[in-house]
Amino acid sequence: MNLSLYLLTVVIWGTTWIALKLQLGVVAIPVSIVYRFALAALVLFAILLISRRLQPMNRRGHAICLAQGLCLFCVNFMCFLTASQWIPSGLIAVVFSTATLWNALNARVFFGQKIAANVLAGGALGLGGLGLLFWPELAGHTASRETLVGLGLALLGTLCFSAGNMLSSLQQKAGLRPLTTNAWGMCYGAGMLGVYCLLSGIPFTMEWNTRYIGSLLYLVIPGSVIGFTAYLTLVGRMGPERAAYCTVLFPLVALNVSAYAEGYQWTLPALCGLVLVMLGNVLVFRKPREKVALGTVAART
Repeated sequence: MNLSLYLLTVVIWGTTWIALKLQLGVVAIPVSIVYRFALAALVLFAILLISRRLQPMNRRGHAICLAQGLCLFCVNFMCFLTASQWIPSGLIAVVFSTATLWNALNARVFFGQKIAANVLAGGALGLGGLGLLFWPELAGHTASRETLVGLGLALLGTLCFSAGNMLSSLQQKAGLRPLTTNAWGMCYGAGMLGVYCLLSGIPFTMEWNTRYIGSLLYLVIPGSVIGFTAYLTLVGRMGPERAAYCTVLFPLVALNVSAYAEGYQWTLPALCGLVLVMLGNVLVFRKPREKVALGTVAART
């Protein structure tokens, strides 16, 4: 079951980066996000009501859903879509793979868990890898302030995503399933962003063409309804740190799609950087040998 959820999440989210890129155009970024999660919430509520699986929630549950909606379905997507205007979507996916490190750090903040040495070592490898991946933009004449801003926004979006993981974990520990919390979270996220658009005077336009509507539907059904449900189910089953391990595979899918659709050119530093990022993520979730050995001895005694 867990393997199926991993593969489903990797395939879907490894390809949604291009769909996010296709959303850029006539419709303002915040409005596109509102459309996506408002429609996804409607689909989820319809499924839950028809199947009679909508769970009741108290005020605490709704408050956490509100925060989850802000982190997972509002601010982080604003960061990612804005960043995609300046840096390739495949590179954003690589930055997103550092969610394993952010989850470890947030687990310390939210739950008081100690950060293991392998997590720190993996984080150092990941940051070094990111430096190599962005080296052409930073060292060449194409380097610009927008490149740095794009990288910063992608990292901020990943941090918000990680915080949403922690909130989902809290909800599931309280017995609330991802289908219900996602429905409310997406509803709250779309609502808050919709209010922001109205107050800011951002028009709710629509681009009636195959590119925009097709990418929107892909982001609503596979990308949101299926993808978030599969991933957050993993968070509940395995914990936020181990669940984020599947983000190690996102860059493999996303960068290859980016190379085909956007003309992203692989370079030797970029390949070395990708290897370092992936090794760093793997190292984050590698159990120390000492603990494994002690656990084996204890089991035998």
